[in-house]
Amino acid sequence: MGMRLVHNLSHPTDLIIDLAAGPHLARAIIAARRRSHLHDLRKAGWGTEPATLIVTGWPAEETTTPVEFLKRCRNSLLPGGCVAVLLPHDAVAPVDVVIAAKQAGLAYLQHIVATDRPLRPGQRIELDIHTDVLILTRSARDEGGSDAA
Repeated sequence: MGMRLVHNLSHPTDLIIDLAAGPHLARAIIAARRRSHLHDLRKAGWGTEPATLIVTGWPAEETTTPVEFLKRCRNSLLPGGCVAVLLPHDAVAPVDVVIAAKQAGLAYLQHIVATDRPLRPGQRIELDIHTDVLILTRSARDEGGSDAA
């Protein structure tokens, strides 16, 4: 999933901010030869250069509200950039994140359901374990300042 996010939502010269837990996205960023700010930024800040892609787990930071966190993401994105929010299995309703994103000035773009068990032709199963990935975007037509209305 990390490779697909990196390849589909960024260009080789674009900056990616990795706020996700674990090494998977970092490996995808390195394999795709992208520039990134990796895990240390969770503690040190996100830098001053705007990114094309931010990937984060959810809930994000415990010190801020979801809307404040998503505003920070929005302010760290280039116009047209995306935030990929990885939701834990059955822990958060995707609609709650979309509502917070709208309040932060981000728009809903896509909902991806990622599984680790491929479906087989002719076999009907329900997948109990999956990850929801919400793709949110900062409008390319955004003319306003850094604060969302």
